[in-house]
Amino acid sequence: MKQLTKAEEQVMLILWGLKKGFVKDIIEKMDEPKPAYNTVSTIVRILEQKGFVDHKTYGKTHEYFPIISLNEYRKYSVKTLLSGYFGGSFKNLVSFFAKENDMDVKELNELMEEIKKNENQK
Repeated sequence: MKQLTKAEEQVMLILWGLKKGFVKDIIEKMDEPKPAYNTVSTIVRILEQKGFVDHKTYGKTHEYFPIISLNEYRKYSVKTLLSGYFGGSFKNLVSFFAKENDMDVKELNELMEEIKKNENQK
């Protein structure tokens, strides 16, 4: 899997929300100022080349849909973040966020409870 640019990620977040859509549907969901149709169309075609989306053809129009789930991309992104910035250590990642966000003991305990609950569900 490849890392997405910010523009590609923005389009993918919209497509994940829509489940499927035409370029015009994607543009409708974008903030102002809205990009040109050709710009978004180009980004979607790049996403298709990268293996993130596929399409159905209706005459000259294409309806796009994700083939990589949001959860799959989240896992990839977190693994990339861990290996690139935290030496592969989840402990270092959590420690960084705890310090940067001034987490108190109560919040850390809640986080630990959430982790334990997830472990028990496995």
